[in-house]
Parts: sequence; C-alpha cells; structure tokens
Amino acid sequence: MRPLSPCGLAFSGKPASGAVLTIKIYRNCTISKAWRPYPSGFFCNFDPPGSRSKTRLLFLISNYQLTFMHHIAIFASGSGSNAQRIAEYFADHPQIEVSLILTNNPAAGVIERGRQLGIPVIVFNRTQFYQSDGLLEQLQFFNIDFVVLAGFLWLVPENLIKAFPERIVNIHPALLPAYGGKGMYGTKVHEAVVAAGEKFTGITIHLIDEEYDRGRIVLQAQCPVAPGDTPEDVARKVQSLEHEHFPAAIEKLVLNQ
Repeated sequence: MRPLSPCGLAFSGKPASGAVLTIKIYRNCTISKAWRPYPSGFFCNFDPPGSRSKTRLLFLISNYQLTFMHHIAIFASGSGSNAQRIAEYFADHPQIEVSLILTNNPAAGVIERGRQLGIPVIVFNRTQFYQSDGLLEQLQFFNIDFVVLAGFLWLVPENLIKAFPERIVNIHPALLPAYGGKGMYGTKVHEAVVAAGEKFTGITIHLIDEEYDRGRIVLQAQCPVAPGDTPEDVARKVQSLEHEHFPAAIEKLVLNQ
C-alpha cells in the first residue's frame, strides 16, 4: 500500500463483511471536519500543507473498520538482519508499517536489504546526525511516530530523544546491565561473555535515554552458553532470540503508546 502523496492518504481493503479498510492519515495534514456517515460511506475535508483550497474526499465505502497507521523508522549500522526480520513481521500488519530505514554506514548490508524490501533508505554522516535537525525533518516528513535501533552503534542525540520521548527502543545482545556501555556491541559482547565463563547470556530490549544501554527495560530473554561455545556460537544463539522477540516487543510498545 502506497500513499497518494507525501502529505496524503491511502487506503486498501475488500468490500466484504468484517473486512478492514486502512486509512493513512498523515500527521502533517489537517482534517478540518471529523469523519461522518454519508449514504455510501464517509467524507471529510482534507487540507494538505501549503494548500489554499480544501480537498473534499468522499470514500465510497461502508461496513468497514477504519484503522490508523503507525509508521516506524529503523536505524541500523550493519548487515540489517534484524531490520529485515522486523520489516517482514509488519509487512501485512493492519496498523504498523516500517516506513524508513536509516544508516550511518554507507557500506552497510542493511541498505541493500531495504531496497529489496521496497523501503526508503537514508544514509547519513556524523555531522548530519549530531549537528543538524535534517534527520529529524526527514523523520517528520515520513510521519514517523516510533523509532527502532537495530544494531545501531551511535549514541542518539538529544534532539531525537526529545522528539520521540519513550518512543525509541534499542536491543542489546546481552543481559543488561552486564556487558553494556560504550564500546560493548556485537562480537565484542560475545567475546567478553565467553571469556568470563558465563553460563547464560541473552538479549535486552529497552527504551533509550542519553546514555549507552540505559533506560527502562522492556524485555529480557536468555540462552545457555555451553562449555566450548565460541563467540560465533553465542552470536548465533543471541541472534535467534533477537529475531524471535524483537518484532513482537516493538508491536506491543507501538500499540500501547
């Protein structure tokens, strides 16, 4: 399903009892009158930003359930396996879609994954991330209302945290507070877990604040570390947990906003 314009609406559905019509109402538009019944459906006046005239929209529908969409942006720095898993999980979701992927790594595998999934991808640098509101404006343009960090390695700046309070979620490949903090990511975490002789490790899904790997914990899941496991063995177990739990945790957070 695609929007009619960057500031417009889109809908889909089948004219059958119990079917769902999905209406995308974008946040930078004004609905000047509430939806109200019409003999063959609904109508409203719709004011695109900068428009001098009202656009009257008549939806020739009836017996549909109207559903407002949530738009997710995913930040990733690496291969993007979690980003792909999340996008596939929400591909046919009636209320949530992955609308944008962003990366700080021009060589990241997530770029090609995003293209294959048909999701817009933005590549940015450190200056654009920390010294400009340009990315925030892009998020607003795509009507993003929830942000997911899926293997994203930079500390999120204050302007994004303020724009999305309690609406940025991260996943960490260990059971925080253990093996967290600056510099603890990916293989480095698994190497530390094996070196310490841990019997268990896992994942932590948490909302973010101004510090690395801090913020309210939403969910933790664990897996065993067997004698003789290598960091690569641990990585595979942890990735399995990520793919199993992260999409569903995101769904719950988004729908409970």
